Amino acid sequence: MRKDIMVVAEPRATRGKNAARRLRAGGRIPAVLYGAGRPATPITVDPKQIDRILYSSSGHNTIFDVKVDGQESCPAMIVDWQHHPIHGRLLHVDFERIDMNRKLRVKVPVHIEGEARGVKQQGGLMEVVTREIEVECLPDLIPEHFAVDVRRLLIGQNLRAADVPLGEGIELKSSPDTVICHVIALRTSQVTEVAEAEAGPSEPEVVKKGKAEEKE
Repeated sequence: MRKDIMVVAEPRATRGKNAARRLRAGGRIPAVLYGAGRPATPITVDPKQIDRILYSSSGHNTIFDVKVDGQESCPAMIVDWQHHPIHGRLLHVDFERIDMNRKLRVKVPVHIEGEARGVKQQGGLMEVVTREIEVECLPDLIPEHFAVDVRRLLIGQNLRAADVPLGEGIELKSSPDTVICHVIALRTSQVTEVAEAEAGPSEPEVVKKGKAEEKE
């Protein structure tokens, strides 16, 4: 999905770990812009702006404009990124130039809506198996997510990728048989645990000490 966002980038002349550390200390991170039949361009960007895109509702499927000093702006997407494993800071990012007239393959999240009959009426458990599917479409048609209504599902029933309503101009590329979610029956042990939890803690058994001693 295209958003009205402009990422202002600066050309990057130096490479290597030391240069990258200096960039990060100065509030920038190294990045690369490539694709659309043009050479790769080393650049630097503001990591806060990139994090806002990654954590937005459209995430890495967001299409935005990148403006490199001395060049025309172009639409692009985030195709790869690296966060620090401990501190979580963004360390590096790769952008791909996007041709708005050419179809893309992207992975789009699938959201579950409603409460299944198998859960509400039969006491089953809704299990989500796949949280995203791969589709192909023009960049302007990429949705933020797909929604599937699970209210009719009973125990033993499922929804597959072929059941996801995609919309006009969007083609499914994941296997149609990919299971999105299903309703399963709780195991006996789980049912017992739930029943005990609902009943509350049991009263401890009290042994009358006097009578026990008399018997001894």
